[in-house]
Amino acid sequence: MFKLMALEDTIRIPPKKFGNPLEAVGREQVKAKYEGVVDEELGYVIAVTGVKVSSTGKIIPGDGAAYHKVNFSLLTFYPEIQEIVEGEVVEVADFGAFVRIGPIDALLHVSQIMDDFISYDEKQGVLMGKETKKKLMSRDQLRVRVTAVSLGRAGSSGKIGVTARQPFLGNLHWIDHEVQKVKEAAEEKTAEKKETS
Repeated sequence: MFKLMALEDTIRIPPKKFGNPLEAVGREQVKAKYEGVVDEELGYVIAVTGVKVSSTGKIIPGDGAAYHKVNFSLLTFYPEIQEIVEGEVVEVADFGAFVRIGPIDALLHVSQIMDDFISYDEKQGVLMGKETKKKLMSRDQLRVRVTAVSLGRAGSSGKIGVTARQPFLGNLHWIDHEVQKVKEAAEEKTAEKKETS
């Protein structure tokens, strides 16, 4: 889930940046510290917005830099367990597929794709169900449920696990077909009731 979070921090402005516009230097320092970070509490930090730097700073003895309080917002992505998300298949392998959700790729393990025996065709880069003949390949659009989130420690990109083995999950074409079957069954049932009345 994407979130916009308001935060406050103190930034260090090095002496070589003195004389430059305070807001521009502040934005640069906050971006360098936060953008692209993966944090257990924040999630994936995508962008820094709305930076407001206090014009009053402090100088600490032994360090020629100025320290200023700064208020800013972060656009983050924090996947939550049981959340349903849509994404695009970016890579297919014999063990499953990687689905791009937000700024990251989640693993859709082969056992979590469908209720069918699945074979992998390396030449075509396709995972296919033996009985259903459903295919999964790069660029397919999927709806999946998040089953595991491990953001890990600093420096790690984290790991996300997803499943498509539940009703109305999987390739969007499969879902459309499933919805159509449900509609037809409901229409049939309604027609039978009218005939018996």
